[in-house]
Parts: sequence; C-alpha cells; structure tokens
Amino acid sequence: MASQTIEFRDSAARAASQLPLVDELRDIEGDKLIVNVGPSHPSTHGVLRIVLELDGETITRATPDVGYLHRGDEKLAENMTYTQFIPYTDRLDYLAPLANNVAYALAVEKLMGIDGKLPPRCQYIRVICCELARISAHLLGLGAFAMDVGAMTVFLHTFTEREKIYNLAESLTGARFTTSYTRIGGLSRDLPRGWVDAVRRFCDEVVVNFDESEKLLTRNRIFVDRTRDVGVISREMAIDYGLTGPNLRACGVDYDVRRASPYLVYPELEFDIPVGTVGDCYDRYLVRMEEMRQSVRIIRQCLDRLPGGADNSAGEPINIADGKVVLPSKDRVLTGMEELIHQFILVTQGVNAPAGEIYFGAENPKGELGFYIHSRGGGTPYRLKIRAPSFVNLGVLPELLPGYLMSDMVSILGSIDFVMGECDR
Repeated sequence: MASQTIEFRDSAARAASQLPLVDELRDIEGDKLIVNVGPSHPSTHGVLRIVLELDGETITRATPDVGYLHRGDEKLAENMTYTQFIPYTDRLDYLAPLANNVAYALAVEKLMGIDGKLPPRCQYIRVICCELARISAHLLGLGAFAMDVGAMTVFLHTFTEREKIYNLAESLTGARFTTSYTRIGGLSRDLPRGWVDAVRRFCDEVVVNFDESEKLLTRNRIFVDRTRDVGVISREMAIDYGLTGPNLRACGVDYDVRRASPYLVYPELEFDIPVGTVGDCYDRYLVRMEEMRQSVRIIRQCLDRLPGGADNSAGEPINIADGKVVLPSKDRVLTGMEELIHQFILVTQGVNAPAGEIYFGAENPKGELGFYIHSRGGGTPYRLKIRAPSFVNLGVLPELLPGYLMSDMVSILGSIDFVMGECDR
C-alpha cells in the first residue's frame, strides 16, 4: 500500500511538472522571487490567481490564472430553454444582474426578429434597470478600489447607496441580488406603486454621495499618489487587447455601445460619454465617477418620459402582443383553451426561435457584454457563447503589470474593476 502511495505521488509530481505555470518557477533559485497572489486574497476581488515574478519590489512577469469559479454556463444553456437560462445571467456580473438580464433578452429577441417590436414602456423600464445596475456596480467597484488603497470611509459611503438600490430591486423584482426580471419579449411584471417616486428620491440622494466621495478621493494626496501615472494603458494597447467599457474610455477611446450600436431608447436620451486622457488608474476612477452621474441623468429622463406614467393608468403594455412568445395571463389560461396550449408549450418547449446565428452586445458596467447564439430552431440554443468583458479586460495584465511595484498591483487590479463570476462563467 505504501509503495502504491509513493507511486501515485511520483506520477502526480510528473504531471505537475508538465503544467505551463511551472515555467514561471524555474528561476526560483536565482535572484528573483516567485509570489502567488490569490486565488484567495482581498486585493484580487474574487478567486483570481496571479503568479508574479519579482525583482525586489518590482514586477518582472505576471501570469493570471483564471477558472477557479468556472460553472459551465455556456454548456448549460444548450440543455434548457431560452427563458430558463435567464437566472443564470444573474450570476455573470453579479453586481449588475438587471443589466445582464436585459442584454441576454435583447440577444434572444434579435434572434427571433422581435427586438423592434418591444412596447415603449418596456424599453424605458429596461433602460432604468440597466442604469441602476451601472450605478450599483460602479459604487461597489469604487468603494473596493478606495479601500484597497487605504480609504475605508469611501467604502462605507458607497455601500450605503447600494443598499438603497437593493431595496428598489427587491420591490421591483422580488429579489435583491438575483433578479431574473426580464423576459423574452418583455418583463415579468410592471412597476409597483410608489416605485417611480422612490427612484426619484434615490437619484436626488445619490448625487450627494458622489460629491462626498469625490471630496474624499479626487484630491486626496495618498489616493492620487497611488493612482496617478500608475497602470497606464495606451490607446493602442487597449484596442489590441479588446478592452471595452470604462477601461477603454479612460485610455482616450470614445467608444460606447449605447452610442456606437444603439438599442432600446438610448438614441432618444441625452447623455455624455466621459473619456480619459492618460489611461492610468486615476483616469479609470474619474471616468466611473462621471458615468454614474450620467446614469442618474438618463434615469431622470426615462422617469419623465415613461409611457403610461408612474402608475400606468393608461394601461400601456410591457410585453409584446404575441401569445407564442409571452406567457398569457393566468386568468385567461384558466378560462381559454388556446391560452392553455400556449402556456403548456412555452413552459415545456420554450419559444420557437428560428434557425440562424446572431451576436448582440450591450454596454454593461464592466464593458461590452455580448451573446453569440447559434440556433438550429426550437426552444433551446444549439450553441451559446458569452463575451465576458471581465475576462477580456484581465488579458492585459501580463503586459500591464511588469515594471510596476508590488503595491501598484493592488491599485491596478482595483481600477480595472472585474468580477470573476463573469470572467470564469
């Protein structure tokens, strides 16, 4: 038995020696030091492992190692209906589940050719949800970023406002965290009474929080010293690595999916796209701060223009008028044979999507969240691929980190603002 154990250990050692990451350890007897950062470390913001090669305090090589949170979402999608996959989108960027729901629903609606038929009230509500999700994700990202470099108070300020967003999400969807609110062809329910007024109050209160956070950070000597001219990403590097979202715009690239490939009612709304100049950690902070202000601006416009008003007294629809796509109302299911049949087919087989291939990308808080769907007809996708912005953004680390100090890595990771649930999928 002992000999078998030794043989097993020997074979495991031989297998380990063939792993690519072992190449990073070959200089361990030389002048350089190999350090494992993560996968369980506060500064990695999730289960990210980075193998660093250090020359003193200076990083000479960095190798990200992802996959510790892999759940096989893309494969799971092949074995469930399009509607059944909606809750799985909550678990991508789990700081912005409402925005994930909307992006996925728009992709399926594009496949089915119904994306241009969505009722106006539905579109405005979806935009409000996306911008609330953007504020929520940026608040946590900036709070954690500030705490990484020593500013604990900012973290408490941002979490206070995020709690208000969770309360709004709970009253709207029934859940605080995993919302699953959007449906193919519309929404699961209309706005509850008093929700519009609550969102208006939140918009008035959160801008005060922005001012307070900026007073604590923007001219704070420690924060500026740890972020300015640190983690500089050039325009060329950002484009070469496919960065999107605030990380791309901080490099001076004026690209936002809401403007470049408009969807929903974004073309009807007025908002500015904040763009940086240097591409360092400080620019990425400033861009996100201004993005939140623009999100408040968008939400206020949507509330003012919301078809049907706050209580929808005019009875504006929130779903397309197609019984083969949207579940009929329960009272009609219990009294009509045709509605009962539609209910049965939609629940058991899913919507009957046509054969074809589509890609749809939405401007999510972390960047462009895209869904590629390959359909061979029927209620389930033949193949579904998720373009996760966090995964793409982390690809720049091997070129970005070398040359900076070990302490700078903490600032750089915080400024990139990634979520491993979206990265690993």
